[in-house]
Amino acid sequence: MHLIKRNYIRQILSMLIYLFLIFWSMALIASPLRQEIRQFIDEMVAQHGFNQSKLEDIFNRVQFQPTIIDLISVPASSIPWNKYRARFINPQRIKSGVNFWNEHAQKLEQASQVFGVPAEIIVAIIGVETAYGTTTGKHRVIDTLTTLAFDFPRRADFFKNELEQYLLLAQEQNFDLFSIRGSYAGAIGFPQFMPGSYRRYAIDFDGDGKTDLASNATDAIGSVANYLKEYGWEAGGPTIARAHIPIGSNHYQEILLAGIEPIHPVKKLRAANIIPLEKTGDERLAALIELKDDDTLQYWLGFQNFYVITRYNRSTFYAMSVLQLAEAIRAARNSSLR
Repeated sequence: MHLIKRNYIRQILSMLIYLFLIFWSMALIASPLRQEIRQFIDEMVAQHGFNQSKLEDIFNRVQFQPTIIDLISVPASSIPWNKYRARFINPQRIKSGVNFWNEHAQKLEQASQVFGVPAEIIVAIIGVETAYGTTTGKHRVIDTLTTLAFDFPRRADFFKNELEQYLLLAQEQNFDLFSIRGSYAGAIGFPQFMPGSYRRYAIDFDGDGKTDLASNATDAIGSVANYLKEYGWEAGGPTIARAHIPIGSNHYQEILLAGIEPIHPVKKLRAANIIPLEKTGDERLAALIELKDDDTLQYWLGFQNFYVITRYNRSTFYAMSVLQLAEAIRAARNSSLR
């Protein structure tokens, strides 16, 4: 008898919860748009000629995602270089990189010829970003960008601009903006381009009339190469050179603090007791890069092409991972072709 009563009460509670969720969802759908979203819609109509009622329909369908705020608010963990490196330079990532290269060898060669960017660099960037297109993100981009534009004040201006770019991109590419999924920051496709970068640097590299970074590896290959070229990639130029700083030297600190932009002639670095361990022209511009392992320090000279990779991601760890993954993939592929 008590068991029957408990089951009955449980059924009633379940029904009440179900009804509550239905009415709560209906209330959300029926609720008026927030004032700041209405203002954004007005701006899109005035500046770009969007249809106001269509934009209202879009934003009434958007689902704000509080978990996105949690994800993007997590501070970057300070881990040593060797542990960061291990995330990307490992047997599986190298093997998958060789497979990706072999599958797209013709288009990678074409991209290298057109843009002057080595195939292994293109492959490695896609490998670090999304494991060659296998982990491109699960969040609806329209939900992500709207959430960050209006509920993340610290970077609201940046994400509001990216939301604007995304709406323009969907209009230009004629895709369903509710169908595209990406990272928790709104980055899209194989190369994880933000919408603004997508509009500026993505290209239709296979000539099918569409620029598709979400599912077209060929377009992604051409777009990564184009991005790097537009940021100043120097065809045939060096990327990095290992350097040595003798114990007791302290003049290097000022150069290290100057940042990662290559603004120092190598002869100036030599004068500061920063000694390249590879043949390097005295007039070539470089920056001093420091990588911290658990208990050691590595020093490198970063040249123009290293700096260009940091325009993709501002982290020196990221750029170095791309370069070392690229080197490992090329070596593994060359070995397999012998």
